[in-house]
Amino acid sequence: MRTKGGFTANPVRSMIQGMEAIFDDIAAALRAPPARFPARYGAFVLRMAESLATGLAIGVGFAIVHAFAG
Repeated sequence: MRTKGGFTANPVRSMIQGMEAIFDDIAAALRAPPARFPARYGAFVLRMAESLATGLAIGVGFAIVHAFAG
């Protein structure tokens, strides 16, 4: 088909091509990079460190209370 001013003569085909280009751009933007080891297990390790710190703080608190209580 001939183009006139950069547009195709068939507006439906032009619209479909434009929509395909938009969806390709959206898909490329939303495509996530592959998960690496730190990204995959980082949240789990952080949660375990948080639990360890909380348990340690509670244990130290009990030790202080027992020391004062005699």
